[in-house]
Amino acid sequence: MIEDNKDPEMKRTDAARESLASDSELRKRNMKTKREPGHRIFVNRSLQLDRIRFYGFDMDYTLALYKSPEFEELTFQLVTEEVIGLGYPEEIRQFIYDRTFPLRGLWYDKLYGNFLKVDAYGNILTVVHGFRFLTGHEVREIYPNKYIVCDDRVYVHYTLFNLPEIYLMACLIDYFSTMATYVEDRTAVEFGGNILSFRAIFNDVRNSVERVHGKGKLKEMVTQDIERYVHKDTQLPVLLDRIRSHNAKTFLLTNSEYWYTEKLMTYLLNSVQNNVERDWKSYFDFIIVDAQKPLFFAEGTTLRIIDPQTGSMKLGSYSGQLQQNEVYSGGSCEVVSKLIGSMGKDVLYVGDHIFGDIIKSKKQKAWRTMLVVPELNHELKVFHEKREIFNTLESLDTSISELLRSFDMTANHGPDAVNRIKQKIQQCTHELDMNFGLLGSLFRTGSRQTHFASQVTRFADIYASTAVNLVYYPFFYFFRAVPQLMPHESTVDPEEPMRFQSWGDDSSQHNAPDRRRSTFDQNVTPMPRFNHSLSMQVSPDLPLYVTHDHDADEDPDDNKADWNDQDLVFDLRSKITYTPPKK
Repeated sequence: MIEDNKDPEMKRTDAARESLASDSELRKRNMKTKREPGHRIFVNRSLQLDRIRFYGFDMDYTLALYKSPEFEELTFQLVTEEVIGLGYPEEIRQFIYDRTFPLRGLWYDKLYGNFLKVDAYGNILTVVHGFRFLTGHEVREIYPNKYIVCDDRVYVHYTLFNLPEIYLMACLIDYFSTMATYVEDRTAVEFGGNILSFRAIFNDVRNSVERVHGKGKLKEMVTQDIERYVHKDTQLPVLLDRIRSHNAKTFLLTNSEYWYTEKLMTYLLNSVQNNVERDWKSYFDFIIVDAQKPLFFAEGTTLRIIDPQTGSMKLGSYSGQLQQNEVYSGGSCEVVSKLIGSMGKDVLYVGDHIFGDIIKSKKQKAWRTMLVVPELNHELKVFHEKREIFNTLESLDTSISELLRSFDMTANHGPDAVNRIKQKIQQCTHELDMNFGLLGSLFRTGSRQTHFASQVTRFADIYASTAVNLVYYPFFYFFRAVPQLMPHESTVDPEEPMRFQSWGDDSSQHNAPDRRRSTFDQNVTPMPRFNHSLSMQVSPDLPLYVTHDHDADEDPDDNKADWNDQDLVFDLRSKITYTPPKK
């Protein structure tokens, strides 16, 4: 037997190294099974996939992801031609589409012709007029409190279809603001005795966009060279088949016309299996085109059936059960839900339009929602690569708190270093924003979240860069939301002693009742006795079942049998502090 002559300190060092090595190996094994960031789905509200009976999908920018910037450049060119046809200068053809400028979620102020990046509360973060970014002083001259209300004066650009529109309006405003033949007033430009308001520019461009989409010219050019403009994901048919193989139903709900839906879905889903061509309609249990969202989630339109051979609608309103391989037009969420037997929360609807797809379906029918954010991978990449800038912002914010911690109302002057730190915060914010694009991140400006980010958090249960990311999760998966702490919970050190008196807590009374109960009329007058067999219950009992469950969508009685176990009941009682009131 060989005697171990190692020093105890060396033994501890070796043990630590062995532990670190084992931890490192464990992390490597976990990383192999962990989903890549580009394949992940992010959670705002907990969602159990095994509770979903219906998976609904939008088409444009959801199942059919348009390629950027090819699709946006095509739209920009077509809308530019429409605007020139209204009498706008021929020179605007010289503008070249720049994908780094437009940003989804911008507000357009029709009165002053400004694009605004706004936070969740209407506070203005960034203002750009044409291509010129306004200084803080200029912003306060127009918006004294750096605040704006979302009313009829404001148009919010919710969808990726708005990006060419944003850029064209910026081009026009910049052109009219810089050319010598035009004189800019605060709300319009004047030339040769004519006045062109910024509201009129918006209306002309918006109507031109509607014509380009409505006439079908844009869609015809897309279908003529579909590979150039539409991204094809081979995992999409796999996802749809797996959903249906797990006893859930799929439906397509799109605003596009049938002929355009037929072209795109044929490209995305048609395949040859066992020498037999499979029709794209076989991937869906129900198909609804011309939905006219968000109207579909309100009063809706007439539900009619479409002849797939001719594309024409059949006469009369359809009232029977929805059939597979049939195509329907219009309708409303209320009618369709009854026909398919949906209750509301058993539907997961996947779309890209934060207002038309997500907010309306959530408010009207309480559908579970998944938002597709194609910009998300770019946001993730930049935020990961430039995380040290954001960390610097956080440390600067913390340093201000540290400097001001020891001051109270008796102090007359604050430390001079605070102003210098604020300047550094502005510099870091600008540097971080410019890495995302000329208008910064879709979700934030520095450490402040945008209005778009707040809507995603509030209305989208889950979100991802593509709907196909669902294929990387099992159908029993539980999307668990990250615990949300309020400032009074997250900024107070749990080890810090609490030297204060709680509301309703009188430490001078040793026999005080539980502070969670009312202290009104503790000296209760003896109640008269009634001649009946049931005794009066003067205070509530401790619940023996779970009553506060915010994650489950099922009926609480579904799991009631689990609570018949006496060990569980005893354990529940032992973990709750309960003090009955004293008379």
